[in-house]
Amino acid sequence: MALYVYSIAAKGHPRHLDGLTGVGASPSPLRSVTAGSLSAVVSDVSEEIRPKRRDLLVHQEVQEHLMADGPILPLQFGYIASDDSAVRQVLETNADGYLDALQRLEGCAEYNVRVAQDDEQPLLEQILRDFPEASDLNERIRAGDADPQLPLALGELVAREVEARQESLSAGLVQALLPFARDHVAHPPTGNDFLNLSLLVPDEQKEDLVKAHANLSREIGGGIGLRFAGPLPPYSFV
Repeated sequence: MALYVYSIAAKGHPRHLDGLTGVGASPSPLRSVTAGSLSAVVSDVSEEIRPKRRDLLVHQEVQEHLMADGPILPLQFGYIASDDSAVRQVLETNADGYLDALQRLEGCAEYNVRVAQDDEQPLLEQILRDFPEASDLNERIRAGDADPQLPLALGELVAREVEARQESLSAGLVQALLPFARDHVAHPPTGNDFLNLSLLVPDEQKEDLVKAHANLSREIGGGIGLRFAGPLPPYSFV
């Protein structure tokens, strides 16, 4: 029977799995497949697993349950192995790399920081105040000047300045947050975000990071949304 694989841990990880069931329409109990010094947490599945809300939640809950007792290497949703033997082979083949990664993640969790321009109006008003050229173009447009080049010129000027200011803010935020992290990954922003940053944060730095986030949220203002999530399974660092 095929296996759904949740995560990899050291053989000595407690892996308290009693009473826990996994993904799928007919959830099977969670169990371990062990090879050498590593164990994978799995459950039997008999159908294709799709990213339905219930299964996504179960996948995440398993990771959080396991990471509460020690470092794990969480797999992304949807990893299927053909059988126990295939899982053991992967554990044996990649043992050194997995053990190094587990050591690096010891005592850490992932925190994610996203920054978006939730309200553009304060930024646009600031650009018009700071750039006489932009202000002049805007006044001519509002006064009824029908020159079709005016909106284009204003739009290009504003777009360049918005991008420059967002890049500068992103760099400043990263610089302010990195002292709290053992490692970091900058992901491509999506939607309205212009910064998507994952931090690998040691336990002893978590309270200081939360305080820093609160201070930064108060400081940046100006229609900027600073969203903070964690502690999370360290997907970005596996």
